[in-house]
Amino acid sequence: MAIPMIEMNDGHRIPQLGLGVWQDNDEQAAAAVRCALQAGYRLVDTASIYENEAGVGAGVRESGIERAEVFITTKIWNADQGYQAAQDALHASLERLGMDYVDLLLIHWPVPSRDLYVDTWRALIKLREQGLARSIGVSNFRADELHRLFKETGQLPAVNQIELHPWLQQAELRTANGVHGVRTQAWSPLGQGKVLADPLIAGLAAKHAKEPAQIILRWHIQHGVLVIPKSSNPERIRANADLFDFALDEDDMAALAELDRGERIGPDPDTFGA
Repeated sequence: MAIPMIEMNDGHRIPQLGLGVWQDNDEQAAAAVRCALQAGYRLVDTASIYENEAGVGAGVRESGIERAEVFITTKIWNADQGYQAAQDALHASLERLGMDYVDLLLIHWPVPSRDLYVDTWRALIKLREQGLARSIGVSNFRADELHRLFKETGQLPAVNQIELHPWLQQAELRTANGVHGVRTQAWSPLGQGKVLADPLIAGLAAKHAKEPAQIILRWHIQHGVLVIPKSSNPERIRANADLFDFALDEDDMAALAELDRGERIGPDPDTFGA
């Protein structure tokens, strides 16, 4: 299995497909990470608020894959925003991970009501300069917040990780990310499983002799989106990576575009963390 590597605006490359570990405890995360890395994955996405960074680090070490071969993402939680607090938070994350650096560090939510995300971004820039985070980015940011980061610091995120699935396609935000050279990464790319039962997706799965999840993930891949489907099931982890031996045609992609409802499953970035 060869997962495509995508170049970011800082010159580093990121695997287009990775493993999410939201809601896993340390033991579950370690097992999932170990399985995914042995199956050919090379990106693992965690966060301090998931309380499983220790498990992720253990899974990497247990996999037999060299640390340098694995792309690790973690995130600064809302309560840790601010210039000094964010730096302290990454040091704590690195200790839990048992690592000297992360490959990508994200601000988890903008929390506009606190107005700390620019100071937090300045901290991430410093952490990158110190080599503690190879690349830096954001999660759940809107176009105006990206613009403000650039206006006030001259630095753009490498990645904006957002809720993205066929029911919430976020075309305008994906376009805004692209204009800024920011890579879009999808969290809940399968809509937390709720989109899998859609009749159109079931029909496309039958047409291509694939599973519904593979149809949705392939849709993301063909849009150039980075995806981090979450699973702790070894068979599902392997199946989620079986995306590169088929393609959706123009009619398939057009039909999937019609599924957009603007329907969020996760929190609204305008108000979350207020």
